[in-house]
Parts: sequence; structure tokens; C-alpha cells
Amino acid sequence: MDRSSHPRSRRFVPVVAVAAAAALTLAGCSSSSGGKKSEEGGANASAGKATTPRMTVALVTHQAPGDTFWDIVRKGAQAAADKDNIKLIYSADPNAGTQSNLVQNAIDQKVDGIAVTLAKPDALKGVIGKAKSANIPVVGLNSGLSDWKKLGLMEFFGQDETVAGEALGNKLNALGSKKALCVIQEQGNVGLTQRCDGVEKTFSGKLERAYVNGTDAPSVQSTITAKLKQDSAIDHVVALGAPIALIAVQSVSDAGSKAKVATFDLNKELTGAISKGTIEFAVDQQPYLQGYLAVDSLWLYKNNGNYSGGGEQPVLTGPAFVDKSNVDVVAKFAAKGTR
Repeated sequence: MDRSSHPRSRRFVPVVAVAAAAALTLAGCSSSSGGKKSEEGGANASAGKATTPRMTVALVTHQAPGDTFWDIVRKGAQAAADKDNIKLIYSADPNAGTQSNLVQNAIDQKVDGIAVTLAKPDALKGVIGKAKSANIPVVGLNSGLSDWKKLGLMEFFGQDETVAGEALGNKLNALGSKKALCVIQEQGNVGLTQRCDGVEKTFSGKLERAYVNGTDAPSVQSTITAKLKQDSAIDHVVALGAPIALIAVQSVSDAGSKAKVATFDLNKELTGAISKGTIEFAVDQQPYLQGYLAVDSLWLYKNNGNYSGGGEQPVLTGPAFVDKSNVDVVAKFAAKGTR
């Protein structure tokens, strides 16, 4: 993908376009059918409820057990489903083979649409082809920006992970960092790799990588602690997820290190840590928006033939920085579990 064609100001235009399209479609439902049904439909539309026929949509992610990031994605997806009269079926597994089986389950249930993450796209290529053969529309979200078009998905909602990493690398430069540790909590996840690659691309200091098992918190903590004890020159730990960042804070304390912690992604606990100053900043990709737009896009396609991004460009939901200067604004939404 030619990232140079997506200046920041343009990235958010498709998001606005989707919201506008949804509003117009709802307005259309309330104004074109006439009579009593029209009046009832209008009332429902103004209340944010679609009167379109019931749909079933499957959201299949690579969520690891206990990763709170996906709770936010799921809340966004459920909000769209509730608005659009959709039955949402959620399933997840970090193992690519099992995730592929979950997509097959959705196909077998003859759902009206599938939203799927592509953390390990090669493993999902076959089953996505089966969904297309069954005439089930498939959209992508979160991971897989480099692969969604190659796999034939209709649309994609997420963040360019390389661009997000580059932004974080520039931020480290501005803060005067000289050596950073990038902690990858899931080997083989292309999105996480792209984040570290992006940091390395722009960071003028030295970047070291550490691979950990993100589902084993004690192991993550001990590995980061050991790295910090071994190398006192590390002045920043770069986490690739909010739960890992919170663990890294404890590692810094255990190691007696002066390193700062920066991270990708947010949750309620993380905004509190930014407010306290134990975490320096986070790169936000707006997971609620990813879940919401992915499900809403399938409703728009079914009921109005819309393609977000024209079916040619991804709809980007990040990156944006959250630090002490703006965390109070974000925190009130994070407290509700939606940021």
C-alpha cells in the first residue's frame, strides 16, 4: 500500500463518510415507505434503531484470553448491532488454525456477514475464500491492513501499524530517548511486528526487541525486568498493548530502572496510569470504532449497497497520541469501557 497517499487530514474523512451514510440510510428508512409504518420507522430511526430485517453477523478475532483490548472492540460491535437490528455472534482465538475454524463455523451458520481480524492472514486465506464462495460478505478490522485486498475482503477498518510505529519513533526522538526496548507479546502477529518495524524506521536511537508470551503475565514481567537489569541504558520500554504496558510498569520498579513506559492502545487502567505519570503516553487506534464500523458497514452493504472507503482504501481509525495533556478528555470514555 502506498501510505504516502493518506495524509492525516484525509484519514478521518472516510469515518465521517460512514457516519453520514448511516444517518442518511436511517433517514431514508423513515421517509420513503409512507403511512403508519413510516411514522413508526421514523420514530425508531430518531431513537437510533433500524427497522430493517434482522441480520446475523459474526465477529471473529484473534483475541488472547484476558486481553481487555478486545472488550472495547466488542462493545463497539455490539453497539452497532443493537442499532442495526443485528444478532452479533462473537468468537475468538489467538491460534490462527482455530480462528480459521471459527470463521468456518460462521459460514456453516449461514450468517449474513463476517468481520474478521487478519493477524496471521495466510492461515485465513482458504476459509475467507470459502465465505466468498458462499456469497457471504467479509470485512476486515484491526490487523491485516497490508493483506485485506489481496484476500478479497470488501473493506478494512483499522490503523496502519507501520505509520503508528513511525509516529511513536518520532515521539521518542522528541523526548530525547537513546535506547528503547520493544516488547512483542505474540510472535507471528504481523501487526505487532509492523509496529516495532515502524518505530525502528524513525527512531534515531537503538531499538532492541524482546519476545514474550502475552498470556503469561508473570513471565512477561520477569523477562522485561531481566532485560532492564542487564542493560541500564534502556530509557524507554515500548509495549504493544495496554495490559503489557501495565506489567512493564511493575518491571521497571522491580529492576530499579529509570526507564519510561510508552505503549500502543488504551484501556481504563491505562488512562489512569497516564494521569499518574507511570506511563508516559499511548498511541490510540480507537478499537471501539473498529468494531462499530466493521459491523455497521455490513448493515450498510446489505441495506444500501455501500462500500466504506469505496472498497479500495482502508478506513483508518488511528494513530493518535494520548498523554497527560489530553488524557482527562479520553478517560471519561475509557471509564465506560469504550476508549
